[in-house]
Amino acid sequence: MTTYTPLPIPPAALEELRHVDDVGQPLRPYTAREDGVPLDCVGSPLRCCLRAIEPGERVALVSYAPLRRWAMAAGAEPGAYDEAGPVFIHADECGAPRGVRGYPFARPGALRTIRRYNAEGHIVGGRFFEIPDNAEAGFDRAFEEAFAEPEVALVHVRALEYGCFQFEVRRP
Repeated sequence: MTTYTPLPIPPAALEELRHVDDVGQPLRPYTAREDGVPLDCVGSPLRCCLRAIEPGERVALVSYAPLRRWAMAAGAEPGAYDEAGPVFIHADECGAPRGVRGYPFARPGALRTIRRYNAEGHIVGGRFFEIPDNAEAGFDRAFEEAFAEPEVALVHVRALEYGCFQFEVRRP
């Protein structure tokens, strides 16, 4: 059982992203195909429901600024840390995660960064993380380490290769 709750992109943010993304681009949906046309995405992570894309699904690649809406709700001003990056989402409402167990996208050997943010939305540290064979225990230890620092309000897990946002964990 996971100790911390992995959070997808919030439903209100998804509603906005399905019209215009966080850098002002309109939604450009397409059907995920095994042959990779128009974009090789089957098996890539969906940040709306925290599972992999399956062939035949209608998806979109959008720019998402994961701190933006949290900062507005928290009264924080992340400034330059309000960065946007590419994420896959369902092009239509999907109902959010169902039956997600453990931490999503936890393939042993995959490289991640565990990025820590304070209540102002500023980066206050982070660390390289190679997902171990026991992914759940490894993530739990990484989040325990992060939240041992009193100033850490939330943590973003990102893919090391492209820096893509994977999911968020907030202080329990």
